[in-house]
Amino acid sequence: MTDAHETAADSSLRTTGGAPPDDGGSSATEAPIPLLEPREGIPPVIADDAALARVIAAFEAGSGPVAVDAERASGYRYGQRAYLVQLRRQGAGTALIDPVACPDLSGLGEALSGVEWVLHAATQDLPCLREIGMVPTRLFDTELAGRLAGFPRVGLGAMVEGVLGFVLEKGHSAVDWSTRPLPEPWLRYAALDVELLVDLRDALEKELDRQGKLEWARQEFDAIASAPPPEPRKDPWRRTSGMHKVRRRRQLAVVRELWQTRDRIAQRRDVSPGKVLGDAAIVEAALAIPANVHALAALNGFGHRMSKRQLEQWQAAVDRAKALSEAQLPQPGQPVTGPPPPRAWADKDPAAAARLSAARAGVSALAEELSMPQENLMTPDTVRRVCWEPPAVVDAESVGAALAGYGARPWQVELVTPLLVEALSAKEA
Repeated sequence: MTDAHETAADSSLRTTGGAPPDDGGSSATEAPIPLLEPREGIPPVIADDAALARVIAAFEAGSGPVAVDAERASGYRYGQRAYLVQLRRQGAGTALIDPVACPDLSGLGEALSGVEWVLHAATQDLPCLREIGMVPTRLFDTELAGRLAGFPRVGLGAMVEGVLGFVLEKGHSAVDWSTRPLPEPWLRYAALDVELLVDLRDALEKELDRQGKLEWARQEFDAIASAPPPEPRKDPWRRTSGMHKVRRRRQLAVVRELWQTRDRIAQRRDVSPGKVLGDAAIVEAALAIPANVHALAALNGFGHRMSKRQLEQWQAAVDRAKALSEAQLPQPGQPVTGPPPPRAWADKDPAAAARLSAARAGVSALAEELSMPQENLMTPDTVRRVCWEPPAVVDAESVGAALAGYGARPWQVELVTPLLVEALSAKEA
């Protein structure tokens, strides 16, 4: 039994609220303290090369981990670019950098190479940081650390409050960060987001170590830092909200044409696609396949506020879909590269269904014992793939190799392999 097994088995040491237990095994009950101002005040926004050079020198000369955060304008602008980058490091203080005015931060990224970056929900910010030249070689993800440690709420505000006893004001998380100049309350919020990130990292490291999970976390962080950029999504138009209503191939073609037209317009205007045309309107037009502009204007989402020119461009997209030959129409589903949906297993392969049921039960029980979400112990997709096509010879070596081949980390392979060896031997009920 690992240290983590022993810790999780002791119910007095489990965290039931937002904070880890203290040495006596009980959660702190003191009222949290509102965090209203950064320690050194709100720093000026870095918006020119000379100021950026001074920041790079200061952060290179700093010590310890560096807290990093980025603000995007999701829902307002096209894409997921960063519109503000926040950093804090011992000896350097806090910096707020405008990546619109300073679009190349590779010099800062190089100055921090080898330094541990502390981020909250790192996979959300890493793509936009990579675009401006900031790529960590080492990182600590405080959200993922919270999941592994068994915290029930892992948002930054909940973690700072539960672990450190401070309340972060979160009222500006969804504002339009492309606004210039950025209002002072927004800058205060942004600076406070990195104010305590390293302190949170230190507390979580101690908690993970206490639970015997620190090495597991390090493997997870290394996997995130070394992961290549994700491949572009195939047929992104298929993710239009409400697509489950669209059944016929001609209707699918209308969705595709409208989606692609909307995307071109949104990219050209640098606005969120939803501000150009809503998903609900796209689906409405696909189901109706209007014959002309007049019929299109009668549909929800194409109302009186839309100009004639706009209506004509959407109707032109519908007409292009109507003109396609049968061979040019999209297929009614994306090519399946993995196992079929689990609900179909009982009919397609009852033995595989039995294996999956046993595997899910085993992983669920172990995740509960370790006080962590099942998906962090082992991704459901990996479990499904191994259960659908198990190794020819089911033993610890072959199952472990299969898990590793799907990207499982060594700690996951060690813990889950025995469960899957047993599950893969399950007989059809």
